Amino acid sequence: MPLRSRRRATRRLWTAAFAALAVPLSMLAANPSPAHAAALQCSVDYKTNDWGSGFTAELTFTNRGTDVIDGWTLTYSYGGNQKLTNGWNGTWSQSGQTVTVRNAPYNGRVAAGAAVSAGAQFTYSGTNTAPTSFAVNGTTCAGAHQPPITVLTSPAAGAVYAQGDAVPLAATAAAADNANITKVEFYDDTTLLGTDTTAPYTHTASGLTVGSHSLVAKAYDSLGASASSTPVGITVASGPAVVASPTQLPVQQGKTGTYELRLSTRPSGNVTVTTTRASGNTGLSVTGGASLTFTPSNWNTPQTVTVSADSTGTGAAVFESAAPGHGKASVTVTQIGAAKEYDARFLELYGKITNPANGYFSPEGIPYHSVETLIVEAPDHGHETTSEAYSYLLWLQAMYGKVTGDWTKFNGAWEIMEKYMIPTKADQPTNSFYNASKPATYAPELDTPNEYPAKLESGVSVGPDPIAAELRSAYGTDEVYGMHWLQDVDNVYGYGNSPGKCEAGPADTGPSYINTFQRGAQESVWETVPQPTCDAFKYGGRNGYLDLFTGDSSYAKQWKFTNAPDADARAVQAAYWADIWAEQQGKGSQVAATVAKAAKMGDYLRYAMYDKYFKKVGNCVGPTACPAGTGKDSSHYLLSWYYAWGGAVDTSAGWAWRIGSSHAHGGYQNPLAAHALANYPDLKPKSATGQADWAKSLDRQLEFYRWLQSAEGAIAGGATNSWAGRYATPPAGTPTFYGMYYDEKPVYHDPPSNQWFGFQAWSMERVAEYYQQTGDADAKVVLDKWVDWALSKTTVNPDGSFRIPSTLQWSGKPDTWNPSSPGGNTGLHVTVVDYTNDVGVAASYAKTLTYYADRSGDTDAARVAKALLDGMWENNQDALGIAVPETRTDYSRFNEKIYIPSGWTGTMPNGDTINSSSTFSSIRSFYKNDPSWSKIESYLAGGAAPTFTYHRFWAQVDIATAMGSYAELLE
Repeated sequence: MPLRSRRRATRRLWTAAFAALAVPLSMLAANPSPAHAAALQCSVDYKTNDWGSGFTAELTFTNRGTDVIDGWTLTYSYGGNQKLTNGWNGTWSQSGQTVTVRNAPYNGRVAAGAAVSAGAQFTYSGTNTAPTSFAVNGTTCAGAHQPPITVLTSPAAGAVYAQGDAVPLAATAAAADNANITKVEFYDDTTLLGTDTTAPYTHTASGLTVGSHSLVAKAYDSLGASASSTPVGITVASGPAVVASPTQLPVQQGKTGTYELRLSTRPSGNVTVTTTRASGNTGLSVTGGASLTFTPSNWNTPQTVTVSADSTGTGAAVFESAAPGHGKASVTVTQIGAAKEYDARFLELYGKITNPANGYFSPEGIPYHSVETLIVEAPDHGHETTSEAYSYLLWLQAMYGKVTGDWTKFNGAWEIMEKYMIPTKADQPTNSFYNASKPATYAPELDTPNEYPAKLESGVSVGPDPIAAELRSAYGTDEVYGMHWLQDVDNVYGYGNSPGKCEAGPADTGPSYINTFQRGAQESVWETVPQPTCDAFKYGGRNGYLDLFTGDSSYAKQWKFTNAPDADARAVQAAYWADIWAEQQGKGSQVAATVAKAAKMGDYLRYAMYDKYFKKVGNCVGPTACPAGTGKDSSHYLLSWYYAWGGAVDTSAGWAWRIGSSHAHGGYQNPLAAHALANYPDLKPKSATGQADWAKSLDRQLEFYRWLQSAEGAIAGGATNSWAGRYATPPAGTPTFYGMYYDEKPVYHDPPSNQWFGFQAWSMERVAEYYQQTGDADAKVVLDKWVDWALSKTTVNPDGSFRIPSTLQWSGKPDTWNPSSPGGNTGLHVTVVDYTNDVGVAASYAKTLTYYADRSGDTDAARVAKALLDGMWENNQDALGIAVPETRTDYSRFNEKIYIPSGWTGTMPNGDTINSSSTFSSIRSFYKNDPSWSKIESYLAGGAAPTFTYHRFWAQVDIATAMGSYAELLE
């Protein structure tokens, strides 16, 4: 399989005068040059996905030498009639049986120990024997050593044990390439439980705490390779309990469904378990297994409960199974329409996502970025989370309400988000001192991290904040009602910035606000220095972390938060659908209070419409020459990359600040949220001008898409009111949009911010929802062209496997925008560099096609939407959800040096030293205790690039809601 891009949004917070950005992580990207003459050593790993008459091949070659390879050509031969169809991540050709792959412009440079992957599709008949010999630049390569295969065979997924009971762990492990298994380690998440060096590999875990546990077995072989099993989730109960599986069950009208019961621990005598409907839909009833007896000999043998549905009703009911002296088990059974297969899929996946034993949520109910901990992308640890994840939780629970009629979970999701991700008054204590006539002090954004700290410049004029007073009047508070973007859910870093606390430290439990990015467009996740949102100088250096980012004569202890507008807009989007669906069920009153909070969030979200320093929008060049705004002329009415706010920790100090952002990205726009806030009565903002601002934003966003649409149909990057982040002079001939300058890669450059197809799918999905609801012809014009382009770049194979675009490359520019006569952008072009089977992006893409097909009647869009959903459902399921393996060549950057000014020294909360010799991993030493760390060690030592199967929360929700959307509109 080819390398695949993923959404790796990262956001950065600027101290006092700066604010956050969001960045996807990179794939390998470098310009090739002639190969040098030093001796070359290499290994090649070859994998296929074969469906009988064709196959895809993935080749990963690793540079095993000590020198960089600058430019590569890989050759090999088949022994049969395999014929090349197309390829990616390189230039593919075939002569007879010999296949040649030359590097692409972005992956020609392969560092010592690094790896690069390329893929292609072939047809064949007869046999498909794998090639046995490969060469790079004429040098024959060794075969790549395969890691061991590890399976955790005990306990069973979903098992429940009573507190104090021993939990038996067992694993099988097999080594490849004549290696031997040297040991197997057993982990509870990242905590090592025990090790066994001889088969059969077992361990007995005792003393596990009450709650959910994610267990993993990890095998090592004699050649230094290692691999972990798929995690197995179990629950430890406070005492003996009845155990049910699954806990979510769909039953179609007129049919029956079953679930299983057993006991968590062996009883001393017979135990009778009685099952009844405790609440909900009366059309569901127990028709089998209402009373089951478990004995000391069969207590762990599942017995079946049968639930029947009548022929007309819909909705959920909770069934409880209870026994004397045992904790009861609850199962939610949902009656769905007779033909609603895709609603059943939604509920099945919903059950996996929300099963506590599967590891998607913290004990507080906060969604992690991913089940897995070792993952570096937007957050730099899997058990961090983002405002994006909270917004996806709202979307998931809104869809659950649509399918089941139960709106308590949607309301509960908002309450969790409000409690943990919207800063409280105690977190933003000095907002009352905010002076709206002087929102912030100017500091330039600089090109590279080593140009920081950036000097604050009080002599540069800034405009007044035109919405602060009306927000205070509307809501009776000075506090900002918006989500911060990043949270260390398990306080792994140890700042202890939990809601209402400032640097409480490593001993603090629960979620901690943190931030990362802060130093210019070139700073990637690998070059960041994490920092607390409330900097009281307890950690870092003499001035905490502030003097790494801004240059000033003195520093004050301060708090600071950054909002990711796409996440807050998605929260509004979810609230809109919740209200629509609840009203259809006659239950609008059940979500009314939550929807009103979404309207409030949308009111504050208008800060994302403003230039960073409230300067006048349009032809804004020169920090001093560009005039301060007056009123609303500092608003571009688009959703920008961030807004941010902060102030003094000392409540007697008397200062606070707010900023918008000058940079707008096509992938962040949300016309459905704008439509809802402008036109939908239940989401009408309370402020005097909020509704009118969103009405103007809706029109402006639709124009923005039209202006950025390439000749082929894809949507280009965006625009900025502050070239280079410092109101610099753009290159001559730069096109403009209402005076804002076209920027192919707004906000960040490592990698270019608009190369990921996921931004296309995410953003067009919002346009498609808006079009489906309104039929707006302006939205249809954009969608017609985009869908035709996307479909032309999509392949669905006979076995259901698929390829969709992954990395995009841009050339040319749009026409300067003329609203009365839009240009055709004949000089703006996109090419697809490589393809992916990323299931999260594919689900978002399928939703786009679903909503578009419902309104337009496009049968091709409907067909491909179904094919993508069916393909991932049939081919990519596992115990935790739907996921595919991915090779992470960017993990070579774990040892990448981060820029720290010479002479600056400090410490992380765990004691890691920060100085000019620091690397990404040296200030994150906790990673060395992760069960997957040996994969990174092996890769850094010259091994093959590691492969992971990640279960990202946002991706699982995108898949689940895509199933629900298809059921609603096209099934």
